[in-house]
Amino acid sequence: MKKVSPYVSMASAEAAEIDLDLSRLVIDKQPRLRLERKTSSFDEQSWSELPHSSNDFPAGLDSPFSAESHFGVEPHPLFNEAWEALRKSVVYYRGQPVGTIAAVDHATEPEEVLNYDQVFVRDFVPSALAFLMNKEPEMVKNFLLKTLHLQSSEKMVDRFKLGAGAMPASFKVDRNSNRNTETLVADFGESAIGRVAPVDSGFWWIILLRAYTKSTGDVSLSQSAECQKCMRLILNLCLAEGFDTFPTLLCTDGCSMIDRRMGIYGYPVEIQALFYMALRCALEMLMTDGEGKDLIEKIRHRLHALTYHMRNYFWLDFPHLNNIYRYKTEEYSHTAVNKFNVIPESIPDWVLDFMPSRRGGYFLGNVAPAMMDFRWFDLGNCLSIISSLATLEQSSAIMDLIEERWDELVGEVPLKICYPAIENHEWRIVTGCDPKNTRWSYHNGGSWPVLLWVLTAACIKTGRPHLAKHAIELAEARLLKDGWPEYYDGKMGKFVGKQARKFQTWSISGYLVARMMLDDPSMVTMISMEEDRPMKQTMRRPASWSC
Repeated sequence: MKKVSPYVSMASAEAAEIDLDLSRLVIDKQPRLRLERKTSSFDEQSWSELPHSSNDFPAGLDSPFSAESHFGVEPHPLFNEAWEALRKSVVYYRGQPVGTIAAVDHATEPEEVLNYDQVFVRDFVPSALAFLMNKEPEMVKNFLLKTLHLQSSEKMVDRFKLGAGAMPASFKVDRNSNRNTETLVADFGESAIGRVAPVDSGFWWIILLRAYTKSTGDVSLSQSAECQKCMRLILNLCLAEGFDTFPTLLCTDGCSMIDRRMGIYGYPVEIQALFYMALRCALEMLMTDGEGKDLIEKIRHRLHALTYHMRNYFWLDFPHLNNIYRYKTEEYSHTAVNKFNVIPESIPDWVLDFMPSRRGGYFLGNVAPAMMDFRWFDLGNCLSIISSLATLEQSSAIMDLIEERWDELVGEVPLKICYPAIENHEWRIVTGCDPKNTRWSYHNGGSWPVLLWVLTAACIKTGRPHLAKHAIELAEARLLKDGWPEYYDGKMGKFVGKQARKFQTWSISGYLVARMMLDDPSMVTMISMEEDRPMKQTMRRPASWSC
């Protein structure tokens, strides 16, 4: 495989004043990538010129998406195969499609199926986006309504009652052939490995509701009393007052896509990016009368604090890394520079070599008292771009890092869920000797094809579709041949995961969504968010700034 070298062209738009020194994002103007590329991002264009509802999308879309791409180019043979595989995963409840199961791996023994035969909220999101892009919204609407009703069911884990706003991790259709009945049975974490309730399900539900609304132009669902109540319950659970001094959301290991013990307890970047995005989505959909009015005010206050906190304390580039390297400890009072009392000796050796010295940066995996998780987590960083949690400069720097460290973060089969893997004694302590999370496998540095869709959306939004194109081509060379595995193992993602299920639905749908967005970039508006203009302030550029 040839390494993709970077060529950087940074946006010069103004960004929110966040106490960052923009001189550390100065451009290296040496062209190092031979591929033709765009230098403007969607945030620099007029979003009003892009389609925002299904009525504006290109007409004549067949099923699947189109016999030809939006540009009249014959689609890759894998595209039709993917649609066929995706439709085989559809679950029906009382004659109506309500979701897609996690995997259709016929080679798996019945006793090893576990919960892969269930409909997961987070897993269904790329499937939902694929059907919305194909102008098939019925199943998405059914899914939103069914999970909404499951939210109101009793949620008990070992005699402990979960909050009213908690959404299920998954559900299955229980069929009683004797009584000829069908029932939806939800799992809120009481059956999950580790007995952890999902924090991300509610956020994905709100994000998907917005995507459905933007795709169909139908606001009646989001404005219905049921959906308004569902959003309020989810957000009230997250916005509840407590003892925390941070605007970020405190949560435990195993509460998100990384559903095993991986040392992400505290304030993992994935949850914070989802939290931010869900708050932004809710602001667009909540009614301003009654209970919604007070909640909207709470959201605005939380967004203001959350944006400042993430852009300041979670952001890492070379100058910031150098500052941490020189931190003093045991500082007291509001004038402290080392606000979280991070010990410089805790900086791992790998990050000193991993961080490019001239450009590139990313949001840290976690920040808490005396703790900085320096690992790269793909989903949190890509969602930060898609949701505009990252400034234009930060978004560009994240993409610079991906280009610079292509082999480490993308490899032969996209895409690393986190980097680097933890191993040896650290692996024993952090994972509890988890045999599934050995180094460069599963959630410990494994490569997940589903992440193609978030990478593609981030690439398009930052004006770098050539990167998404290259990543998709890498996936197309392997996915069908390998049977659509759940994940890949190894430093470069060469090997099919040792415990990976075949015909993993979100591997299929993640590819479809990525390919459809690349063929028609206007589809990104279904999930992407503009920069939050009301929160934006004028930033002074340093004298060293040059473009």
